[in-house]
Amino acid sequence: MIRPILIGLALVCAGLPAFADLVRPKARPVVEDVVARAVSAELSFLDSAAPHASLRPALRPRGLSAVATVHGDDPGFHQWIKDFRPRATRAGINARTFDAAFRGVRFDPKVVARDSNQSEFSKTIWDYLDSAASDNRVLKGREMLRTHGALLNQIEAHYGVDKEVVLAIWGMESNFGSHRGSDPVIQSMASLAYDGRRRSFFEGELIAALKILQGGHTSPENLRGSWAGAMGHTQFMPSSFNALAVDFTGDGRRDIWSENPADALASTANYLKKSGWIRGMPWGVEVQLPRGFDYTQVSRKIQKMPSQWARLGVLDMDGRPVRDYGAASLLLPAGHRGVAFMVFKNFRAIERYNAADAYVIGVGHLSDRIMGGPKIRGSWPVNDRALTFSERKEMQRRLTAAGFNTRGVDGRLGPNSLAALRAYQRARGLVPDGYASLSVLQKLR
Repeated sequence: MIRPILIGLALVCAGLPAFADLVRPKARPVVEDVVARAVSAELSFLDSAAPHASLRPALRPRGLSAVATVHGDDPGFHQWIKDFRPRATRAGINARTFDAAFRGVRFDPKVVARDSNQSEFSKTIWDYLDSAASDNRVLKGREMLRTHGALLNQIEAHYGVDKEVVLAIWGMESNFGSHRGSDPVIQSMASLAYDGRRRSFFEGELIAALKILQGGHTSPENLRGSWAGAMGHTQFMPSSFNALAVDFTGDGRRDIWSENPADALASTANYLKKSGWIRGMPWGVEVQLPRGFDYTQVSRKIQKMPSQWARLGVLDMDGRPVRDYGAASLLLPAGHRGVAFMVFKNFRAIERYNAADAYVIGVGHLSDRIMGGPKIRGSWPVNDRALTFSERKEMQRRLTAAGFNTRGVDGRLGPNSLAALRAYQRARGLVPDGYASLSVLQKLR
């Protein structure tokens, strides 16, 4: 649901946890997303304002790690819990809450392995969207709209967020509640805080989870979610829960785990509202670009009113100007040979939930389909494949060596890499769409 950060498609699946049939970006919603999201995500996934001066033991010896992998019994982990206890106390966690939460908690090497694993392969945007807005998911969404129509209408009226978008996030995050996650959150967060890649971040999430328990919103046994700590129907991270979850039912608890999705769906609407959602404005509109279009205009930093874009030949798929909903930018998630979108402020609101372009498009398109809108009408470069993680790193190395500095080689094609790629394309007489295709990599080679 909400967390840092994949720009462009290569990032879309750079290692995101998935529920049954939909791979989605690692990143999930967090408090920092509201303040300075630039997403994870995974779609791309940022660190939170967790304690950064924590005293932690050194990494376990290899032999001990192997034993822990089999038995989940790690003396170093138990010592870490003892060392962590006073830090939790200083953060406001009382002894009773702490002891109840950690009763029976053991080191879980599986979550550490998943967090450390960098997937070599990525999905293409068109494959991703085929799953995100599949016919089955659309039909299920319409069924949920009928079943929970009264609730969704109340939430829409209260928060001013379109109910179909809330419904689409529910569908994307947990397949409408059928895959909410079963991992014990305290154990997962503690394991990742002890021996994960992002220890400071997960220690902050662990303290946030303890605050949830201390607030009486659920019990330690019921505090379950994904391996990465995302919880409930719409997969809130603990810090996001504390900042943005709401008690819509009025029972004194913000219960996003219940079979009743009311609190979870209202919390999602609240998240979008606080992220700047504007009622009546679309997230985006599929558009067509004219021949000879200046692709340097395709940038999230360049915004024009739809009527201004229309004067440049940018029209909707029926050949008409898009309504002047507000300033918009152009997005080409698969380069100039793929589908083009005109995206508005509400794109950014969904982006605060999860910063992956593919995720935002998936939510937006699914919501449109639930409302009865058409499938995407433009074509994709279906003969292309996504670059592997190794190939993305190779592209960064080769761009930098050719004089187009990507400012790092990490396999994540963020703004610096895309700017370098565009500069290379312009210098070589290619269409400067910033799309990291295999053909561009082959030219670099």
